[in-house]
Amino acid sequence: MKSFIWRLKSHFLLTLICAFACAKASAVISVSPPNWWAGMVSEELQLMLRGKDLTELNVLIDHPKVKLISTERTENANYLFLNLNVSPALETGVVPIYLTDDRRELVINYSFEPRRDNSAMRAGFSPKDVIYLITPDRFANGETENDDVDGYADKSDRSNQGGRHGGDIQGIINHLDYIAEMGFTQIWTMPLLDNAMDSYSYHGYSTTDYFSIDPRLGTNHLYKKLSAKARQKGLGIIKDVVLNHIGSNHPWMLDMPAKDWINHGTEFVQTTHKRETLHDPHAVQADIDGFTDGWFVPTMPDLNQRNPMVANYLIQYAIWWTEFADLTGLRVDTYSYSDKAFLSKWTERLMLEYPNFNIVGEEWTTNPVITEYWQKDTMRHDDYHSELPSVMDFPFQNALIDAIKKPETWATGLRQLYEVFAMDFLYGDAYNLVTFGDNHDMSRLMTQFNNNVAEFNMALNIVLTARGIPQVFYGTEIGMSHLGTSDHGLLRSDFPGGWHSDGVNAFTQQGLTAQQREIQETLKTVLNFRKSSDAIKSGKFTHFAPEKGIYVFFRHSSAQTVMVVVNKNTQPFELPLERFSLLLAEHNHAIDIITKEKQWVSDSSLALRPTSTQIFNLHK
Repeated sequence: MKSFIWRLKSHFLLTLICAFACAKASAVISVSPPNWWAGMVSEELQLMLRGKDLTELNVLIDHPKVKLISTERTENANYLFLNLNVSPALETGVVPIYLTDDRRELVINYSFEPRRDNSAMRAGFSPKDVIYLITPDRFANGETENDDVDGYADKSDRSNQGGRHGGDIQGIINHLDYIAEMGFTQIWTMPLLDNAMDSYSYHGYSTTDYFSIDPRLGTNHLYKKLSAKARQKGLGIIKDVVLNHIGSNHPWMLDMPAKDWINHGTEFVQTTHKRETLHDPHAVQADIDGFTDGWFVPTMPDLNQRNPMVANYLIQYAIWWTEFADLTGLRVDTYSYSDKAFLSKWTERLMLEYPNFNIVGEEWTTNPVITEYWQKDTMRHDDYHSELPSVMDFPFQNALIDAIKKPETWATGLRQLYEVFAMDFLYGDAYNLVTFGDNHDMSRLMTQFNNNVAEFNMALNIVLTARGIPQVFYGTEIGMSHLGTSDHGLLRSDFPGGWHSDGVNAFTQQGLTAQQREIQETLKTVLNFRKSSDAIKSGKFTHFAPEKGIYVFFRHSSAQTVMVVVNKNTQPFELPLERFSLLLAEHNHAIDIITKEKQWVSDSSLALRPTSTQIFNLHK
């Protein structure tokens, strides 16, 4: 071994030998993560090497600031794990990793890249933002040449509602101006990583390569370009990450790194979906395991994060994309289905590297007691530690729909929305929850209201003005609907105008109905008002218990007060103002931000439109 190192260091053909060895090594051994960055907070880095028969390989790293602490092997001879210590003082550049056995002498030149200025202190998405959720395959086709790619079985076919339609990253880039001008400030896309599945691959949740963008959507370089161009227009990029499972066509399923890499090995055992077992003081371990260790479907093998090498891989993959693509946040799919201890470690490590970052976990429950458990600074029933800043607010979503659709009684209607906000004491930070009326996994907002435009607008205005970080699903801005079906392929329909052959173009309003144009313009008005509103972005939320089909809440800061009035009555209503005098004090008029109508708050009442949520900017 010493002789080999000496030859590499002293021979006058060092450069040529290294170049040849690196090419040879890269051809036979893959490395994950593919590179790293100098100056990360944690000094720990674990590399996964994959190649043919690595059992007898000797490893040497001869570098003053990168130390090989240990190597780990599993029962699969095709994998080797290297545990490194990377000094904070490491400068950027290439660190050679020397590999030898009786048959091979290889060099892997592992690259440590420079970080962007102030990368560690990047600001994550926050209550100042509104998130635009996109299904990339269904938004816009910017590059037709990549619609079909050799070696990928799932081909483009717009007539197939569950198939690929050709939307891609370039399509999003092409319409960044539209997104920014509408008033959105963050873009969350459904997963963009390689999904080499035989069918239904368009949604992206069956990962087959954690470090590569699916070629039918673009490239790693193009994703980085998307992030950079978005930032120029005041838009952040939130990446959808999947920690719980992979796609059944992932190479690991044919060559598993360790026998316990996947829960239940290659055998499909479905999850019970009984998330309550994680919190149940009477639960048996078998019921807990039935939830966390089961698979969603046969094509989504469940990762075992109790294996520390699986855990390290998933931690480093999330950090890698955050740094590589300059992300402003992460959304974590099926959050609670992963191992609890792993999730604690995962969030802790991400927030250690990026203390001002934001990560939102998906916990699909309408019970706020279960939702709040995962958020940082929440008072829990046990000693579980979480650094997760945000959670998807499904309790709010459920209450929002019921509040508008159900009749006004002592227990139903607007009271349900009031009650969900009254439970905010449960959360570590209720203002940092992500709120929404719909998403990519449920019926569209317009469909939930049976295409009742007035009720649709009522709900949307509440989402955009209440506490929290609003998320709007693409197409909501024109009231897209799929009444009569719950098929996911249809609720994720193509955005009109995203394909050259489309007769209707929602980006330019060409061919839109009068109703669609009005919905779009109204949303644009509210979004851009919110964008400039100190009260909504950072102010306090104060509400009044509903009465007579009316629910009133205020967003207020030292600089501004905004009054939001929800009127479920089907007739105009004169709202007495005496009850709200404390928050109306020193203001003499209110301007409806949509109609621009002025009303005097010094009068005894406020005139309300029927079946509406009106947003009033108060003036002194």
